[in-house]
Amino acid sequence: MNWRRYFWPVIGIAAVVFSLWLLIHELRGISIDDVWDGITAIPSRAWVLAALSSIVAYASLAGYDHIALLHIGKKVSWLFVTLCSFTTYALSHNIGGSVLSGAVIRYRAYGTRGLTGQDVGVLVAICWITFVLSSLLVAGLVLVLEPQIVDRFSGAPHHGPAIAAGLAMLILVGAYVFGSWLHLKPLKIGSFQLHYPALPIVARQLLIGPIELLAAAAIIFFALPAADNPGYFVVLGVFVVSFSVAQLSHAPGGLGVFEVVFLAGLSDMDPVGVLAALLVFRLFYLIIPLLIGLCVVLLFEHSQYSRGDP
Repeated sequence: MNWRRYFWPVIGIAAVVFSLWLLIHELRGISIDDVWDGITAIPSRAWVLAALSSIVAYASLAGYDHIALLHIGKKVSWLFVTLCSFTTYALSHNIGGSVLSGAVIRYRAYGTRGLTGQDVGVLVAICWITFVLSSLLVAGLVLVLEPQIVDRFSGAPHHGPAIAAGLAMLILVGAYVFGSWLHLKPLKIGSFQLHYPALPIVARQLLIGPIELLAAAAIIFFALPAADNPGYFVVLGVFVVSFSVAQLSHAPGGLGVFEVVFLAGLSDMDPVGVLAALLVFRLFYLIIPLLIGLCVVLLFEHSQYSRGDP
């Protein structure tokens, strides 16, 4: 038996179980009625702004694939790329293991448009690099400009190390830009080669990627109650930490992991209001896109079957 095949799924399930246990312990004394009251207390304007933020986030995610295709020099229709990217992220965000699951979905879709396995591999790598760059850039700026954010998780001030970590992240982003400017040699793994993107493509990565994170965090910010709200910049910092930990946990949809970390980061707020905002986030960022994505997959496979394609 190949244990590696089951290692990360087991880790993900274990992370979900442990996080749900922590979440239940954290929310003891809070009833379903309390949570429902928190959801109904969210004003209509906040619902609309949260929904619009979700649209901006997924539009930015579509930009990931457009950037990658521009890098590898392949032309695919704008609508197909947008639908493929949307479906990829809608499914992979819920399934977990976004790099692997995203590669499988993209290979199936882009293969019908003439892309080879190596093309798809480069595309997935560029999309992953765009996400990492965006996370480093946003997290670095948050730590440099708002080092107190670490106090929310550590319980003690560590402003110096926080600023140093933020600067290190920004230096890494700068090194990537510098490497592109120098036209460094490509990364080679067997027959696979990954070239540094040209500076115009790097500029797109550093613009579109952060917009996705800013918009995703805005979904929660708009849904949070006004009482004790620390402001968007702090919410953004807590979101980046929570989302990164959820991704690293390999938990499907970050279930439980994301909520536990976010509640810890906003422990000075009413947990009912925070949990209600997180449910709004799951609705707009995960559940609705998943349902739409599944419909897109069914329509795509039906069209392939109708044309007699494998």
